[in-house]
Amino acid sequence: QVQLVESGGGLVQAGASLTLSCAVSGRTLGDYAMGWFRQAPGKEREFVAAISKSGGTTRYANAVKGRFTISRDNAKNVVYLQMNGLKFEDTATYSCAGARWPDQDSAMVVPPSYDVWGQGTQVTVSS
Repeated sequence: QVQLVESGGGLVQAGASLTLSCAVSGRTLGDYAMGWFRQAPGKEREFVAAISKSGGTTRYANAVKGRFTISRDNAKNVVYLQMNGLKFEDTATYSCAGARWPDQDSAMVVPPSYDVWGQGTQVTVSS
């Protein structure tokens, strides 16, 4: 059974950087298109970034474009989210998600596209 475990969250000041990791176990990461989503208290879950199985396609929410970078290391079974220039409004619980069904070049932005989810890691940005 596949499991996703996020790490790397924390409390940082505005303008700082963090790198989140999503470790995949139980199956090969290369079988999954991956995504990062976030949810702040009282708000709906929102798309952050996605990457295709091949790594050749990435997509970003407008709110993070130019500041966040998603990447994957299929050999290590880890997906990363590099977050630079963090803002107070980036405060949320960040979760990674995986989907087996897409082709090699699809990166999805909607939560129902994903089959498996991690528990999340908290990112808090102080202003």
